Amino acid sequence: MTVLDPPARLRAASGCNTCEDGEGSVQVKLDPGQRIGTAKVFAVYGKGGIGKSTTSSNLSVAFSKLGKRVLQIGCDPKHDSTFTLTKRLVPTVIDALEAVDFHPEELRPEDFVFPGYGGVSCVEAGGPPAGTGCGGYVVGQTVKLLREHHLLEDTDVVIFDVLGDVVCGGFAAPLQHADRALVVAANDFDSIFAMNRIVAAIQAKSRNYDVRLGGVIVNRSAATDQIDRYNDAIGMRMLAHFPDLDAIRRSRLQKSTLFEMPSSPELDAVKDEYLRLAARLWAGVEPLHATPMKDRDIFDLLGFE
Repeated sequence: MTVLDPPARLRAASGCNTCEDGEGSVQVKLDPGQRIGTAKVFAVYGKGGIGKSTTSSNLSVAFSKLGKRVLQIGCDPKHDSTFTLTKRLVPTVIDALEAVDFHPEELRPEDFVFPGYGGVSCVEAGGPPAGTGCGGYVVGQTVKLLREHHLLEDTDVVIFDVLGDVVCGGFAAPLQHADRALVVAANDFDSIFAMNRIVAAIQAKSRNYDVRLGGVIVNRSAATDQIDRYNDAIGMRMLAHFPDLDAIRRSRLQKSTLFEMPSSPELDAVKDEYLRLAARLWAGVEPLHATPMKDRDIFDLLGFE
């Protein structure tokens, strides 16, 4: 029997052990037996550096303050999605698997699930070794471990916080599990351009899976005029709006969620907005049927003057 090293194991598991670069597809199909179950599942996407992890973590806390049992899954090799919840960079699922030579039956829940602020359960999926494997496999293994240890049965809300605006088959894998996909964007051209590609990815996944577009969370923005114009053009919806406050930036430096920061009128308004957003998502938002624009059309709509 040939023993595969971890990168080779990842390539084999993603269905591309014998593929040359550029040949075939490395998208990972969802195993019907690995569906999450009764929890409401949200997948958060957006341009890199736009504040997805800050948004996801504070939304997780807001859900917990509504009495919901929350699980946040970071899907980024940088594995810092849950940093403000746990106050550290926790080991990833891939770290845990490597520690037992990729024998998942040897893992315990405490090896890859960590408690966070407000009772939020935190998991960092991590990523395959650089240049090998597929992010979709990592997401699939994470959900499989959670199911095998019955950790999803006592969960009301699952939030996937997904790497940047990468919408390849691998990092689109959380869309196979999600009920609603949420986009985080700022009121600027680059964010909206990335959002348009994400909307196209969600549309593609919705043909075969239950995921539907929920709307955009506007972050780090004083105004929303550019996003409003884009939303009107494609049939998008704004779910919440968070300003560019220095306190929000400092919260991450202080390893804190916004709900742990000292009270101020501006920050209290942001906390209230997160609570409103959580309540709105829990109540259910109607799926959107937005039509993404061609690249050239975005330039014509929002182009530089």
